[in-house]
Amino acid sequence: MGRIFSYLKPYKLAVVIALLLMLTELVVELMHPLLMAKIIDEGIMTGDMNAVLKWGGVMVLFSFIAFAAGIINSFFAAHVSQGFGFDIRKGLFGKIQSFSFANFNLFPTSSLITRMTNDVTQIQNTVFMSLRIMLRAPLLVIGGVVMAVIVNWQLALFLVAGVPVLFFFLLWVMKKGGKLFKSVQEKLDGVNNVMRENLGGIRLIKAFLRKDHEIKRFGNATGKLKDETVTALRLMEVTMPILLLIMNGSILAVLWFGSNGVNNGGAQVGEVVAIVNYATRITGALSIFSFIIMAFARAKASAHRITDVLEEEVDLVDKLDVDQDKTVSKGEVVFQHVYFRYPNTEIPVLEDISFRAEAGSTVAIMGATGAGKSSLFQLIPRLYDIESGEIRVDGQNLTDLSLKKLRNQIGYVPQEALLFSGSVKDNIAWGKEKATLDDIIDVAKDAQIHETIDRLPMKYETVLGQKGVNLSGGQKQRLSIARALVRKPKILMLDDSTSALDLKTEAKLLSAIRKYECTTFIVTQKISTAMEADKILLLEDGRLLEEGCHNDLLQNSTLYQKIYQSQFGAEVTEHVEAYK
Repeated sequence: MGRIFSYLKPYKLAVVIALLLMLTELVVELMHPLLMAKIIDEGIMTGDMNAVLKWGGVMVLFSFIAFAAGIINSFFAAHVSQGFGFDIRKGLFGKIQSFSFANFNLFPTSSLITRMTNDVTQIQNTVFMSLRIMLRAPLLVIGGVVMAVIVNWQLALFLVAGVPVLFFFLLWVMKKGGKLFKSVQEKLDGVNNVMRENLGGIRLIKAFLRKDHEIKRFGNATGKLKDETVTALRLMEVTMPILLLIMNGSILAVLWFGSNGVNNGGAQVGEVVAIVNYATRITGALSIFSFIIMAFARAKASAHRITDVLEEEVDLVDKLDVDQDKTVSKGEVVFQHVYFRYPNTEIPVLEDISFRAEAGSTVAIMGATGAGKSSLFQLIPRLYDIESGEIRVDGQNLTDLSLKKLRNQIGYVPQEALLFSGSVKDNIAWGKEKATLDDIIDVAKDAQIHETIDRLPMKYETVLGQKGVNLSGGQKQRLSIARALVRKPKILMLDDSTSALDLKTEAKLLSAIRKYECTTFIVTQKISTAMEADKILLLEDGRLLEEGCHNDLLQNSTLYQKIYQSQFGAEVTEHVEAYK
């Protein structure tokens, strides 16, 4: 909770002003019953109209003061709560951006979305309501009891007896409610997760006629949310009848013994009216306690969920003594006896991987599904840290380079082409913030996508749908490659990024890439792609079985020969003879 409240520090002055204005309203509200007692005892009971006008005028003046204080308080409360919510979201998003993949494994995407939206909104609204009305309720209860004791301590005892009981009861409800609403937020994560998966895979769902299944799955998730919410709200709602029962009993006691006091001269009518008025105001304040407790219980649960993210330790950062001047200038990559396993798993993904990729060369990585190709790729931009061994870039250990300097010199194209909502130009320029239109057109030509863009309604200004839904798979892959090329990287990484391209287009693309001064890594399943590389790495079950050029492997590697035969349907000996 302390981490969350630290975001209120920039708004300390506004918080103080809002609280002072809220206290002004409270003081006026507490003074009104006392002034009413004076009007009754000094004016109405004695027939003194001047006293009625005098104290009535004071009440009207105080009411205008409270009205002005309430208006200004609302302004400052809104300013603080909105700024507070903005800062938390910004800090939360910045923290998430710093996460490594291992950190992301701890928080599902749907949960992070809920925390950044619903949870922040809960806390934001609670801050506003606290500065506006929530703090008035407990202060009104305390202040009402104190003022009642000042007016007539004997009658006030009936209020004093009930308030402590209610106080401890409400503390128990808040503690219990916090746990229940934490469970509610977790169930909301589940609903969001089903929605996200459903909307992301809507085409597959329609193609497989799985609408009914998905409706049932969503119904189960939202049913669990409903059940948890009902349980939490049921606890909150039962508090109000208990509060009203105790407070109404106190009011009845004040009226009963107050009437006896008036009859025997132990109390004045105005005092009884004032204490009943205080009791009524206290009852009104306590009646909204169920709402206040629910809001605070939800805010507490949300604050803990947000704090979990903010305080999560990022396991992949720069070393404290990293030299910020070191950079990637050539692009040579060397793996030396590298071992790697994903966090919190026992099975190694890569074992004893050693190879050298010369600067400016092209390296193809081949292997069956699960061989470790993509895992190897993720180690070069240091998306994960290795377990043992060493990776060197331009002779420097990977950990001796700052993440910013390293990744600034890498052009990465993932297995699944990801485009953002916006124009074609914006999507390519996303790879380099200051890219000019000429730069964008040049890389689009090299990526073999320029002609396609030129046929679009607004060419490079054409707005793409979410995730580029209005483009084919091959077009999205080529746009992603253009985005990587515009960086002019020293290391270019294509993770099976040409799978949707025909052989002719792919050949033109690979030929165009060769003019870039970069080391190119290509994960591929196609021999036609691998045979153009300077070196081929053949992986199987996380181990490097063979390395060499196409012709060497074709002559000496049994596994490579099998792959060749499966794709070309020709005897290996025929190909070898053709090479001679």
